[in-house]
Parts: sequence; C-alpha cells; structure tokens
Amino acid sequence: MTLAYDRSADAAEESALYRQPPHNTELEQALIGCLLLNNESANRLPDALKPEHFHAPLHRRLYEAILLARSRDQLATPLTLKTQFESDPDFREVGGFAYLVRLVEDVPSVRNIDQFARAIVDLATRRELINLGEGLVNDAYDAPLDYTPSDQIEAAERALYALAEPEKRGGGFKTFRQAAAMALQTAEYARKTRGGTPGVPTGFRKMDEKLGGLQKSDLLILAGRPGMGKTALATNMAVNAARARLNDPEEGGVVAFFSLEMSAEQLATRIISEVAEIPLWEIRKGKVDARDFGRLIDAVTLLENLPLYIDDSPGLSIAQIAARSRRMARDKKVGLDMIVIDYLQLIEPSGFKRHDSRVQEVTEVSKGLKNLAKELEVPVLACAQLSRGVDARDDKRPVLSDLRESGSIEQDADVVMFVFREEYYHKSREPDHDDPEYGKWLEKMNRVGGKAEVLVEKHRSGPTGSIRLAFDGSFTRFDDLADDDELPERH
Repeated sequence: MTLAYDRSADAAEESALYRQPPHNTELEQALIGCLLLNNESANRLPDALKPEHFHAPLHRRLYEAILLARSRDQLATPLTLKTQFESDPDFREVGGFAYLVRLVEDVPSVRNIDQFARAIVDLATRRELINLGEGLVNDAYDAPLDYTPSDQIEAAERALYALAEPEKRGGGFKTFRQAAAMALQTAEYARKTRGGTPGVPTGFRKMDEKLGGLQKSDLLILAGRPGMGKTALATNMAVNAARARLNDPEEGGVVAFFSLEMSAEQLATRIISEVAEIPLWEIRKGKVDARDFGRLIDAVTLLENLPLYIDDSPGLSIAQIAARSRRMARDKKVGLDMIVIDYLQLIEPSGFKRHDSRVQEVTEVSKGLKNLAKELEVPVLACAQLSRGVDARDDKRPVLSDLRESGSIEQDADVVMFVFREEYYHKSREPDHDDPEYGKWLEKMNRVGGKAEVLVEKHRSGPTGSIRLAFDGSFTRFDDLADDDELPERH
C-alpha cells in the first residue's frame, strides 16, 4: 500500500521559513509624511514611539532627523532633509527628494498620526516577541550545563516584563542632558512635597524626615538580633504605608510582603493585635471576652481592604521573588509600590545553584534584591539577622560588621538600619530585690523600658544617626516618641 505524499505540510513549513516579520511600510510612510507636512503634529505622538520601532532603516533615520530638527527649533521638510540624506544609498534607491515629496502628497490625514504611531509600536512589539521566542527556543536546544531551566525561565520572565513595561527597560547609555532632566524632575517633586514625604511613608515621623520616606530603587536593610523587633518594625512600616494608600490614593503604597518565617495567618494576627490593641498572647491563647472580640472584628473590618499582599511560601528563591513581584507590578488593577522581605538569609539562591560558601549565596541574594529594586523602581525593605558576636560584647549596639554572612549586603544596600532595644538586654540582668544594686537596675529599667532605637548606620543619600521610638511588646507595635526623647544626629 502506497501512502499519499502530503505536500501541504512541506508547503506550510516552507511558508513559515519565508515569513516576513510583522511590519507595515505604508503606515511608516504615512507617519513620516504627516510629520513633514506639519511638524507640530509631533506633539501628538505617544512617548512610547522610538526610532527603533520603525522596520525600514531609512524610515528610522528619517524619523530621528525630524526629531533632531524639532529639538533645535528647526523646520523638517523634504527640502531640508534632501541635503542631509542625498549621500545615503537607501535614500537614493527609493527616489531621493521625489520620495519625500510623494510621502507628503500621499498623507491620508494628519489627525490620525497618533493611531499610526500606536500601530507601528504594536508591530515592533510583535517583532520583539518573535525574537524573544526564537532566542528562547535556541537557548533551550543549546543550553550550557550550568544554565538551568530555572535560569532560563527567570531570564524569559525578565525579558517579557521589560517588553511589557518599556519605560522601565534599561536602554543603555543616557546622555547627561537626559539624566539631568530626570534629576530635575525628582528635585521638583521633592520641592513640591516639602514638609511631606517624597518616598513611600514609613508612618514614623523622624524616620520619614531622615530618609525622606522609602525611595524608589533603594534596597533598605533592617537588621537586628532575635527579639529586637525587626519583623515587628518592618510589619508596622508595611501596614502604615498600606493604610496611607487606603485613606488616600495619592499617598502610601501597595505592599508585597514576602514572609519566609511566619505564616500569613500569624502575620495577620500580629497586625490585628496592634490595631485592636489586644495583647497578642491573649488572642493566641483564646483569652478574649465578647467585648474584645468585637474590637477584633472592628479591626478586621477596618483592614480587610488593606493593599497589603502576603506571600508566605517557604524557601523562595531570589528568582521566584523577582518573578512574583514582576507579575504583581504588571497587574494594573493591583500595582506595586513597595516590597518587604522577612528575612534575607532565608532566601534561596536561584535555580539549583549551590555556591562554595553561604556568604556567596547571600551575596547573590543581596545583589538580586538591589537589581529588583532598580528594575521595578520600588523600595525593597529586607530584614536581616545579625551575628552572635553582638551578644558577646559589653556594648550591644550593632555595627555594620555585625551583619551575618554579610558578603555584599553592606555594599549593595542604599540604607542599613539596626533595631536596638536596650530593655531586652537590661531585663535579663535583673538582680534580686534585696540586692543593693536593684535600685540602680530599676532606675535604668524605667529609663529604657518601652523604648527602642533605630540606628541608621549607612545612608547613601543622606545623614546617619539614631531615631528613638516607643515599643509596646504586648501589641508588637512601634510608635513615635516626643521630640525631647530624640537623640542627636551623627553626620
């Protein structure tokens, strides 16, 4: 029996081989014609349109020349471009000056220039998707041994996010003029918000004054020994930012909280305890009467729409945190303004990589968090553990060298803060009541009890120093202290 030869399959394969990338020459011609006919129509072009979105190299160069003339307050006409392009071989091939005249004569309507521009950007995006897909296939076929599937997935997600959010994509070199314009915009915004907080507010007055809020693209490390309250402080800051957004769409921010140590239920219980002002241990042990339970319900009602999203997946890698953050940032209904991670040393390195030392793994994580902050243009606040060396010293105040498995944490971070509560250490030294030293101990306990310090030891863009806060362990809550309780700044 002879099988029929299926020529349609060969034809389809041959057609696929010779498919042209998506483009529309007529659209590009119409847009350039509109600009040459009326230079002012450039004001209606969307910011997304760039020269590289044009498929034809000549159209790309013509568009660049028109934009350059506009920036110099010069006219761009077929006559002015003729002189500039008469030595261009592509220009001569299409007919030179006559080609430009024909573009102007064939303009359908200048009113549609914005539609032409969006269509050109869409076609360019499709071409980039094709290139990305082809690269993905080729990498999967010929991947090096040390390039794991997880690495490839993470790289593909990063590339897709960059394609979906072109304004956040790294575009290589920027001229000083571009960089200076961006700096001026930031300075202008800061000037307008004088007396307010230009970054995401922490909810603590002195901290916001010193840091200017949590700034975009910053990696902030909040470190401390167990029992100091670093998780509580990070949670308070996250809730304060989210509550500010809940009350005013122009304030605060949407927060992603990666809780690698506690479950979402435990974290929510802490937050509810703080807002309802019911001791945490009473809630956990069920010692809540009907009246207090009503306060719990009121607190939940108040917070149920809080733009705070908790991911309590254990053992997340830096690649997984980045991927989930990108998806959240991409969701226009949700958005993302701040990332909190508790805590840094629990984050796994990407994929199946294992380094020679834990320090190298933490270094990869800290660099990944800094890159994520820059990519998404949001502050990333990461809690971190300190080494046991702090407890062995007479002076328990931590210093930068106490960062556990520090690697490049100090180097990568824009801000490093330590939570220090002298009360925690002093309480453990309580003498017997009949001891002559008990009076001195009690006097100091009254002085340091319920107080905490946030030691800003590194601040890339501002002063360092100590910030005094009140701390209520019953509700795991930090609060501002009065001005006369503040310590002097260090510069």
